[in-house]
Amino acid sequence: MARKPYDPPFSLRLSFEERARLTEQAEGMPLGAYIRSRLLDQPPRRKRLSQIDHDSLLRVLGQLGQSRIANNLNQLAKQANLGTLLVTPETEEALQDASKDIAEIRKLLIQALGLEITP
Repeated sequence: MARKPYDPPFSLRLSFEERARLTEQAEGMPLGAYIRSRLLDQPPRRKRLSQIDHDSLLRVLGQLGQSRIANNLNQLAKQANLGTLLVTPETEEALQDASKDIAEIRKLLIQALGLEITP
């Protein structure tokens, strides 16, 4: 079976400082893909999670574990279905706290995914 012809690779020598600078600018993206996207004005194919993204995701997981959102919402839904949900100042505060927790989790997830926050 004949092999397909291919273009020979292009190599580039960089100093340690130049490579470190490019690696920092790439923000976790494979260096070759980053250089190609910059040179050819093409969007990168994929992006690896940077350490910052990884840390953001860890904070999200920590907040999910501490917030008890799922448990609180389940209790509220159960009481609402039974018709026993009284709107007291405590209930209103719990709903506001859950809303704030969800907004913070959304913000952290958007940051972790490298997206821009829209109002």
